[in-house]
Amino acid sequence: MQSKRIPLAYLITFRTYATWLHGDSRGSVDRHHNRYASPLIRPSQEWHRYKRQLLKQTPVSLTRRQRRCVRAAIRDACSKRAWSIWTLNVRTNHVHVVVSANCDPEIVTTAFKAKATRKMREKKCWRSAVTPWARRGSKKYLWTERDVIAAVCYVEYDQGLSID
Repeated sequence: MQSKRIPLAYLITFRTYATWLHGDSRGSVDRHHNRYASPLIRPSQEWHRYKRQLLKQTPVSLTRRQRRCVRAAIRDACSKRAWSIWTLNVRTNHVHVVVSANCDPEIVTTAFKAKATRKMREKKCWRSAVTPWARRGSKKYLWTERDVIAAVCYVEYDQGLSID
């Protein structure tokens, strides 16, 4: 019987709704362009315009109060499940978390988004019935101490100036 290896940690990143659409000048990823070292989808003004027309709500940019709620919710989710946070950075349009958890990273991401949305609704700083989050997110497996340190440095130092 083969045991499933669990990484030391995950680098989980998820975006707010509609802040990075396909066709964006930064490039983007879809199910066909989502393998390590595979090329990004090329920028396309036409595709970007089309994707904007399909939006169900305006793009979401988190306020300071919302970011505080998201941070508290993620810490609470980790505390309740005995997951360990290495670092956490909540930006206006995305969230990065380096976390150790003994389960699939999709479960972790789903828990973070759900808890953050509930907390913002509870604190009356998210009133929409629609989620503030884009679908899915990035889940990088961190197998070595070096991977974890690099991810922590990326989250803490490569995101620009502190916004809180």
